[in-house]
Amino acid sequence: MDLNAAQMFVNVVQAGSLSAAALRMGIPLPTLSRRIRELERELKVQLLERSTRGTRLTDAGTRLFEHATRGIDAFVEAEQAVRSDQAHLKGRLRVSLPTAFEPWWELLAAFQRQYRDIQLSVYTTDRRVDLVQDGIDVALRVGVIIHEAMVARRLLVYRHTLVASPALLERLGVPSSPEELHRFPCAVWCRDANTQGSWQLGQQIFEPNAALTTNDYMHLRSRALAGEVVTELPPFLAAEPIRNGQLCTLLVDHPIPEQQVNLLYPSHRNPSSIVRAYLDFCHQATYFVANLVDGRGAPQCNDRTRAVE
Repeated sequence: MDLNAAQMFVNVVQAGSLSAAALRMGIPLPTLSRRIRELERELKVQLLERSTRGTRLTDAGTRLFEHATRGIDAFVEAEQAVRSDQAHLKGRLRVSLPTAFEPWWELLAAFQRQYRDIQLSVYTTDRRVDLVQDGIDVALRVGVIIHEAMVARRLLVYRHTLVASPALLERLGVPSSPEELHRFPCAVWCRDANTQGSWQLGQQIFEPNAALTTNDYMHLRSRALAGEVVTELPPFLAAEPIRNGQLCTLLVDHPIPEQQVNLLYPSHRNPSSIVRAYLDFCHQATYFVANLVDGRGAPQCNDRTRAVE
């Protein structure tokens, strides 16, 4: 039996007429009348006796109404119970984050304020973790995702910034092209200890003779603030020092390419209620996006005078 048609039938009985039920349900009267006739044909009985004064239940219609009403009430209760369980989720969520990804710390805190019975296990690493082997429910990944066994939900894009301190620029000048960076001490983010790293600045690939390579952006920021190196930083780490005049942006006409931010989870595993709640929360929470792009519009060091102000 068509459950939607059965619910329409119950609404007709409760409203007292087809026209009143159609108005209450917000559907055309001909559509409602057709669905009731289809239900009668399916059951091979007449459920309603129609007249100009409204509708009256037949004996078969009375029996269906009594049973259907109990069933619909039970379904509504079940739906409310599921929604209540969703609002009171309880259990553990295991997530993986890149190191120093500060905006996500506040998002996780907000998530737990909404779902107070969910325990978080946060694994911070720049290694490409195996979600299944490492027992991770959802990983936050920066960069293009190429993995057939995973589902990727793209959240946003952002762009790193090339920075240096005013003291370093006062001493060595402000570079006007990528080639001029060869006379600057540079520090580069690298995923592992066996690579030197490079920067794509506009259409050009620049390979600095790096004085320091590390997979820790906090370390890079510390050395830049000390006036020792030119480096690249994600905007959420560079924004405040730029606003305070501790760092300046460089080579804005040669931007570093945008980075994708994705949530990754196994494709073969049906997401649990907790995982679905986390995925939906991340997409609905927009305030952290502003934190990620907060460095835009900051002062730029395009000349020597501005660099030392």
